[in-house]
Amino acid sequence: MGLNRTALFAAHQKLGAKLIDFGGWEMPVQYTSIVEEHLAVRNAAGIFDISHMGEVTVSGRVAADFLNHTLTNDIRKLVCGQGQYTVMCNERGGAIDDLYAYRLSDEVYLLIINASRVKVDVAWLQAQAAQFPQRSELQLTDASHNYAAVAVQGPRVREFIAQCIPGGSNCSTRVERVTDLKKNQIGGFPFHGGDVLVSRTGYTGEDGFEIVGRDDSIQRIWDTLIKVGQPFGLKPCGLGARDTLRTEVCYPLYGHELDEDTTPMEAGLGFFVSLDKEEFMGRTILAGQKGHGVRKKLAAFKMPEKCAPPRPHYPIWANGARVGDVTSGTQSPSLGVGIGMGYVPPELAKPGTAIEIEIRGKHSPALVVARPIYRKF
Repeated sequence: MGLNRTALFAAHQKLGAKLIDFGGWEMPVQYTSIVEEHLAVRNAAGIFDISHMGEVTVSGRVAADFLNHTLTNDIRKLVCGQGQYTVMCNERGGAIDDLYAYRLSDEVYLLIINASRVKVDVAWLQAQAAQFPQRSELQLTDASHNYAAVAVQGPRVREFIAQCIPGGSNCSTRVERVTDLKKNQIGGFPFHGGDVLVSRTGYTGEDGFEIVGRDDSIQRIWDTLIKVGQPFGLKPCGLGARDTLRTEVCYPLYGHELDEDTTPMEAGLGFFVSLDKEEFMGRTILAGQKGHGVRKKLAAFKMPEKCAPPRPHYPIWANGARVGDVTSGTQSPSLGVGIGMGYVPPELAKPGTAIEIEIRGKHSPALVVARPIYRKF
């Protein structure tokens, strides 16, 4: 069985992208170099194909009640046109997925979920919906195959995106220009006879926008942004730069920092767990961890200059004992040193703690630091 391809596959080939298998999708890992693409996003602008991500709509009179039972954050905090980061947990508090939830209108919500988790997430949501009271007033739709998406990220994006998506929004957040959107807001914008959803969110630590639409709209958006953004330093970017960018700012990646045996409390995502709302999946375990502590904790670390970079699964040592493993590790293009994250006993997760990373049989020094590892100012 062949790999899935996004609506932008031909565009990636034309640009000479190096393509890899990523969760069953044939995706660009880089076009020129990971470092060049990474620095373009930090200093100017970069565009990513994120069409492999999944989209699920939840609608109906009890949609908010259902999502509040299923997700950790409090969906009631959202006004129309707002989004929030949240986690979907199992009964043990383990993360089934981390995702973004947007309130498009009074009774319609859009979930943006990880590509590798679409089937699992949809099956879990359907199982929860089947047991939910008033399920006849709830509609759940996997719309992943109906949409493509791009992310355009970086400090100069706001200088040119309104040229590519002119005019105001006609639904969700109402603004006169796309650049009037504030962080975590989403709006529907007319685009060449169709509509696209534009949110001011991202996965890089930079200001930017994510755009969701039909295949033909996203193909046109991609071409337009590439052309208009080029004088501003825009470069197409692959999964390699996306990974180094998110690691610098300590954004979790499912399958690395999060899995079904790891809770958001252990991952340092307690801010996105609303224990003061009504009962929700995993609440008992998560409340217990908040009150009594966790058995492991995600730590971020930096390594000295001229040290080989850490990689996922490298052992972490402290006081002569193996205490954990690296979940994400790379050479930071912004800082010029090796950086990473990994789970360790809570007492070793405090900034300033000395640890060691085993790299090809040799123990190299590292220092636990506060998150994010990279700070703009």
